[in-house]
Amino acid sequence: MAEEVLSTRVAAKMPIEEVQRWLKTDALNGLSEMDVRARSALHGFNELLVEEKEPVYKKYIDQFKNPLILLLLASAAISVLTGQLDDAVSITVAILIVVTVAFVQEYRSEKSLEELNKLVPHVCSCIRDSCERQIFARDLVPGDVVTLNSGDRVPADIRLFEAVELEIDESSFTGETVPARKWTSQSTVGLDLKSVNDLKNIVFMGTLVQRGRGKGIVIGTGHNSEFGDVFGLMKAEASPKTPLQKSMDHLGKQLSFYSFAIIIFIFLIGVICGRKPLEMFTIAVSLAVAAIPEGLPIVVTVTLALGVTRMARRRVIVKKLPTVETLGCVSVICCDKTGTLTKNEMTAVHVIASDGTEAEVFGVGYSDAGGLCTVRNGEAVIGNSHPSISRIIQIGCVCNSSTVVNGELRGQPTEGALIVLAKKAKLFHVREEYKITEEMPFSSETKWMAVRCYCAATSSPAVYYVKGATDRILAMCSSYLKNGQTKQLDLASVEIFQNDAKRMASGGLRVIAFAQGLTMGDLVYVGMVGLLDPPRAGVRESVETVRSTGVQVKMITGDALETATAVAERLCLCESGNNFALSGEQLDQMNTVDLERVIGNVSIFYRASPKHKLKIVKSLQDLGHVVAMTGDGVNDAVALKKADIGIAMGTTGTDVSKEAADMILITDDFSSIRSKSIDCCS
Repeated sequence: MAEEVLSTRVAAKMPIEEVQRWLKTDALNGLSEMDVRARSALHGFNELLVEEKEPVYKKYIDQFKNPLILLLLASAAISVLTGQLDDAVSITVAILIVVTVAFVQEYRSEKSLEELNKLVPHVCSCIRDSCERQIFARDLVPGDVVTLNSGDRVPADIRLFEAVELEIDESSFTGETVPARKWTSQSTVGLDLKSVNDLKNIVFMGTLVQRGRGKGIVIGTGHNSEFGDVFGLMKAEASPKTPLQKSMDHLGKQLSFYSFAIIIFIFLIGVICGRKPLEMFTIAVSLAVAAIPEGLPIVVTVTLALGVTRMARRRVIVKKLPTVETLGCVSVICCDKTGTLTKNEMTAVHVIASDGTEAEVFGVGYSDAGGLCTVRNGEAVIGNSHPSISRIIQIGCVCNSSTVVNGELRGQPTEGALIVLAKKAKLFHVREEYKITEEMPFSSETKWMAVRCYCAATSSPAVYYVKGATDRILAMCSSYLKNGQTKQLDLASVEIFQNDAKRMASGGLRVIAFAQGLTMGDLVYVGMVGLLDPPRAGVRESVETVRSTGVQVKMITGDALETATAVAERLCLCESGNNFALSGEQLDQMNTVDLERVIGNVSIFYRASPKHKLKIVKSLQDLGHVVAMTGDGVNDAVALKKADIGIAMGTTGTDVSKEAADMILITDDFSSIRSKSIDCCS
């Protein structure tokens, strides 16, 4: 049965028939109950086991294992023995206050592993003994056949053998903004699959089915899943002590050493001078106790508590008191891109019509605040003021199955951006005017979507509106629009349009092309739109301010290099054409020494997995940096826990990231880091 362990990367390269043979299962009938029992005994439950908690009293006692606290306890005991009860009581009260506050803070922060389990669904649809049934997800075993539908959370790592318009929201796991389109073929055969982004025929535990449906064979459960790897990393990493805690520990050890030295020195001098040993011992101990700053811990605790209260008024939650001091010591900020530096909301930013007219789009996210103006002379694009631009926007609005209501997207991010673009151009009304009679949905094979529609208010014949990948759309077109006239699409024109697409793609934009026609075999190319997950408002200014104080800012993302570079340049994280970037694959090939040699010059880390983020944070800490890590997803949780200060997003952040972090920005505002760090430094 040992051969049933199958990694996602190996399974992705296999034909589905070979996966069935390896796991001794049947894609049509599933496993038998006898097989399930045997595999359950071998692999255990499909869950992430959190170690049994320590008793609360033991955690409380552990708070006393601090050099300064132990020294104060010794002082209190000696004060009792010498009859100084007032000192003993005051020291004991101070100790109890400090220890209790520290215990409460720590007790509230140790829930990150529990939150990971919440992303695993309770039930799922599974085929066993030729019957489809609902079972507890924890009972899944490798070889089970699972069906997935829109809205389901994936219960295990699954190799797909059926996928119908299947799109998976993997943003919390990979950092990718756009839902991942999935298919079934082993098209990845022969590739060196370093990133989970490349595993297009695998769906991962904890991710969400946003659209479509699918079926697949379970290949990884519990700790043997990709999600389980993240869980294991989090269990292995302990939160580091803050600079203040390290300083207090050092101070406690120094005070202990000097106290004992004073006792021994004074005792010996007195005995040498003929004084009674008991008398000298009492005097020496009294002097040593008097030298111990018993009020220091409570002063520090009260000061930090005031800082926490002050930050709470500014919409920042601090989970651990020493975090307040750490924020002022940060020398490097590692930022997750999606949802932290950017809004995680696709936005149309540039339009190029087939006649060469270009327009810039203003406003970000799914709010219709903003507008369009032509690049050449700055004229506003409203309604049909510029027909070549308006035609593109109209097609994007009608050939669309998503909606945006009150700034909230219901559907695909790309289509949501096109809806908002139509609203900005005052053209959204065409969606109600056109009636759709036929729809050909987007697929990973065709890479386009089309609708057949007609305008109910006119007698015009039905027309096909099509959108999709530039190369596929151009291949389907025989002509293009220029100044309202149809022109023959020759090789020279195709090259011009391809160069337009390359120009936008090189700027990190996702390019969507548009066409129309009376038949699908004779389409007319009309233009293209470039989309981007835009930076948050105020982030650029915040980055500039932070960098001006000597703090390095590094961006870590799961996106491709082009997208990462475009965002970095917009945020002034690097200069145009002078970007030192490292990929996750390059990080895998570097040892610790090599990485430490170059990491100071790197501004962008792309195609980064949770392991890569952890490696980056550790390398910076080994170089003596105090590292802050910002993030909002499961893929950020390990690095958030390992960093000297983990900062999670309060609105878009997952529960896992919030529990792993030391500080939460309620409004997801990166500029809060700037103002809070300046406050702490002052």
